Formats: sequence, structure tokens, C-alpha cells
Amino acid sequence: MNPPADHPAVPQRRIGVLLVNLGTPDAPDASSVRRYLREFLSDPRVVEIPRLIWQPILHGLILPTRPKKSAHAYAQVWRPDGSPLAAITRAQAAALAGAFGPDVIVDHAMRYGRPAIGDRIRALVAAGCDRILLAPLYPQYSAATTATANDRAFATLAAMRFQPAIRTLPPYFDHPDHIAALKAGVETALAALDFVPEAIVASFHGMPERTLRLGDPYHCQCQKTARLLGEALGRELIVTFQSRFGRAKWLEPATDATLAALPGRGIRKVAIVAPGFAADCLETLEELAIRGRDGFLAAGGEKFAYLPCLNDSGAGIEMLKKLLGAELEGWRAGL
Repeated sequence: MNPPADHPAVPQRRIGVLLVNLGTPDAPDASSVRRYLREFLSDPRVVEIPRLIWQPILHGLILPTRPKKSAHAYAQVWRPDGSPLAAITRAQAAALAGAFGPDVIVDHAMRYGRPAIGDRIRALVAAGCDRILLAPLYPQYSAATTATANDRAFATLAAMRFQPAIRTLPPYFDHPDHIAALKAGVETALAALDFVPEAIVASFHGMPERTLRLGDPYHCQCQKTARLLGEALGRELIVTFQSRFGRAKWLEPATDATLAALPGRGIRKVAIVAPGFAADCLETLEELAIRGRDGFLAAGGEKFAYLPCLNDSGAGIEMLKKLLGAELEGWRAGL
């Protein structure tokens, strides 16, 4: 049946896939970092302190001082095409373009900063997507990562007259395809080294210890990822947690303290991997690959290697194709 002549244009029905990662400043300068940190550290999912207490600390102590230091760190890892996290996430989306057929659009967004989740959801709907798969690229679930990304998407939907159907990518911390991709990435990186590590450290982003007591499964999922990866590699991994912030007690053992202690235990050749990150970023390239190396060598270590994240590698993209393709089943058949 043909619509009336004055009927609004109706785009061809499509499916959207929105890859979501944490976010990044627009530039490695203090003003850009300040804008980014203001948004990031104002999220109650990230900082679970009453706002009346936290906001004076954020605006009176942190935002006046921390951006300059963080900008220096970003400058050390910034690429010609932007921040590593933004560039790699963009490359992941580009590598997946067309992977699920001509009627599936793959896009990307950041929870904090740009491209914003709300903007990209509205763009997908404008392109005809009446079904959208939200894919937070966090293998292990945490309220401060996966949940807040979904929150922002749902807040966008709450303001829309027409809402697309939504699915969300589940955590994939123990998915066989994820473990296999990690194994392939680690083995490829190890084969390129000029030394054999005496230990491999698996460093995950830290969380306040109270999140575990409150029921967040993140710690347990990190431990399982490391156990399964160690079994796949045939060697036990040393599990640590990085990026402490503030005075609260955080998950332990700490990555920096562990690296500093290893030479005293006779372990002087180390490789470190970050299986909780889907893409390399400030926390891996500056905190681990630069400061982690410096701390380990200063403590008496002899050889140190940071092993890259899956990023847009062949193994990483094939894993995403399988995980996302499984979630799209049924939807694609309905087009």
C-alpha cells in the first residue's frame, strides 16, 4: 500500500550495532582533560559518594590540579589520529562494517566525551534502525562501566517518541571465543619478544573493595578471565589491579606494588597483559607500558614487556564478529 503524498519519509528498516567504550578528552591539554574529568567524575556510578560531599572535593581539589598532570600523561601516548582509545574503537567499528550484512549499521560511541551515546543512537534511528544492539566493550561487568553506558543509552530512549528495540551485549569475560582471542594475542606478542618472561602479570582496572561487598561481580569475573587464560596458555598468571584513586581501600594486590616486589622474589623478566580492556588506552599505554616498566626496572627488574590489547587485530575482530553475530540472530532474519 502506498502512503499518502504528505506522509513523512520512512527510511529502509535497518539494525544498528553501537560499540561503546569509556571515553577520552578531545585533546591532550589541560582544558580538554578538565572537561572530560568533570563529566567522568560527576557520574554517581563512578564515584559513589554523596554529591553534597563529593562535588566540593571535585571542583575544589581535583579539577583545579589533576587535569595538568593527566594531560601530560595523555600527551605521551597521543597518536596522530587522536587518543588511542578513540582511534582504536573507531577502527574496530570500521573493521566490522558490512560484517553482518548490508542492513546492519555498525557505529561507535563513548560514555564520556565524543562521539556521545545519545547522538549516535539518534543517528542510527534516523538511518532507519528500529533495533539497536548496545555493545559496551567491557569483558567484565561493573556498575561503573557496563551499567553506566547502558544508563546513558536508556536515558536517551526515555526522551524519544519512537524507541527502537534494544538489546545489550552481555559480559563476555569467560566466553570461549574471548579466551581464545586473548590466548592468540598473548602468544603472538610473546613470540615477538627477545626474552622469555619468568612471569606474566594480568592487570585489571581497579575498583573500590566495597563494590565487591555490594554485589558487583567484577572482581570474580576478572579472576575467572585470568584463570581461564592461564589454563589456555598453560601457565598461571599473577592477577593484579591498577589505577587506584582516592583514599578508599581498593581491590588488591596493586599492580604497581606487585611489579616493584617481583625482582625481590627473583623474577626479573616480566610480561604484563590487560585482559579487562578491549582497546589500549591511557591506563595501558601510560600506566602499564611506561610507568609500570619504570617501576619494575627501578626495583631491579631486567626485562619488561607490555603485551597489547586485542584492539582491532584479526583475532579481536573475529571475536567481536562472533559475539555480536550471536546477539543479532533472529533480528537479521526478520528484515
